[in-house]
Parts: sequence; C-alpha cells; structure tokens
Amino acid sequence: MTTASPADFSAAAPSKAKRKRIEPLKAIRAVRALIADKEDTGQVFKIIDALSGSVRDRMFKRFIATEMGQRIVAEKRDLIAALNDRERLSRLPEGTLGRTYYEFMAEENLTADGLVEASREVPLREERPEDEQIFGDRLRDSHDLWHVTTGYGRDGLGELALLAFSYAQTRNRGIGFIVLVGWRLSVKRNPDLKLGRVIREGFRHGKQAKWLPAADWEALLDKPLEEVRALLGIMPPEAYRAVEPVTSERERQFIEREALKKAA
Repeated sequence: MTTASPADFSAAAPSKAKRKRIEPLKAIRAVRALIADKEDTGQVFKIIDALSGSVRDRMFKRFIATEMGQRIVAEKRDLIAALNDRERLSRLPEGTLGRTYYEFMAEENLTADGLVEASREVPLREERPEDEQIFGDRLRDSHDLWHVTTGYGRDGLGELALLAFSYAQTRNRGIGFIVLVGWRLSVKRNPDLKLGRVIREGFRHGKQAKWLPAADWEALLDKPLEEVRALLGIMPPEAYRAVEPVTSERERQFIEREALKKAA
C-alpha cells in the first residue's frame, strides 16, 4: 500500500448538504420487519437512514479533521479489500486482530461483502463526493471488526450491546432507536435478567473508547487483539459475558419454537 502524507490531501471542506428529513414511519415499518427476522440486516440500514438526519455530515467533518482521516482519503483506501483477503488473514499469527476476525467470519459463515449487499436495500438519496463515500463505506465495512474488537458476539444481546457502543461513538439517532426497541423486547423476554446493565456497559465503553471511525484498521489487523484493545481503550464486556450463555440458549430455543410454528 502506498502511503500519502496528510499534506497531500487537497480536498475541499465538505459542502453544506441539504438537511435530511427524519422519517419515523419508515423507521417503524423497518423495525417491525427486523423484529420478525433479526437476520434481515437490510432493515437496520433502513432504520438508520430514516432517523440519522445530518449525523453523517457531522461525523465526516470530525473524521476529515483527523490526520488519519486525511490519510485514508488521500490514499483512497478500500477496507473491504483488506477484509476480503481471507488467505492473508488466515496466515496471520493466532491471536492477532486479523486472524481473529477471519475465524469469527468463518465461524459465523459471513463474508465482508454481506453488509455491502444489505446496505444496497437503501437507495442513495443524493450523490456524495468521493471522500465522503470512502468514509461511509469504511464505517459500514468495519462493523464486524467492531464485533471482534469489543468482544460482543452476533447473538441478539451482543448485537444490541454493540449498537449501544456504536450509539455512544456516533450519536446516530437511528442506532439509538434500535437500541431502545431492542432493550424493551429483551427485558420483556428475560425479566429475570438485568439486561439493562449490559446495554449501559456497551454505551459506557463506547464513550470511553477512542473514536473507532478514524482507526487505522489496516495496520491494526497485524497486531495482537489485546494490544489493539489497549490502543483503542476498549474494556472487557464483563456484564455481557456474565449473561450471554443464558440469553443465547433462550434465543436458540425461541428460534426453534418459531420454526416449529411455521412448519405446523
């Protein structure tokens, strides 16, 4: 990879975009669809798009104000290309971020392109300059790296806790809305477990950590995962780990019951 200096970055400051309307009804329809099928990732993008307002513009301004953000844009980095190089990731030493990410994706039967396909369910409202597209794509494509780095799994509670972490990092109202709805449903299904502390932990860890949208993920892939967590200020998800075996088993049983109902 060629390395560009931030001094080489010559893009103009982002122009003031037309204020994006909030679309609550669209968000509610997508939430209902997501509740019916939590694997329908496209609904997540619809909710975020409907409620995000101008948060993406604010995030991009913060991103491009950093030295790393300027470097990423100047080099026109494509994170998904690094994440799709499964052969290289599989050869990295055990315990590195890249190797752990590779094993996580293999175990979950996922590909880096999966989020790209899901995001296409939301049509573009407007053409974005190339530097803003680079940022938006990078934020989307790093989602599973956030899973691995934070320690939150892809079970329902893990996704919810990671979204709470993400809300603290992005202040995206769409993400916050999903967290509130998911929190309510999780408490209803698990009244004997104090799941609120898991959500609060995710939010607190997101506030304490360094700002992940500007992380140099390409360089971090080669580093030991524990070193990456220390560099990014990410704390262990202790509250989540304490209840995850129980909630995951209940989630498995719930899915089996729903499958039997559909088959009947």
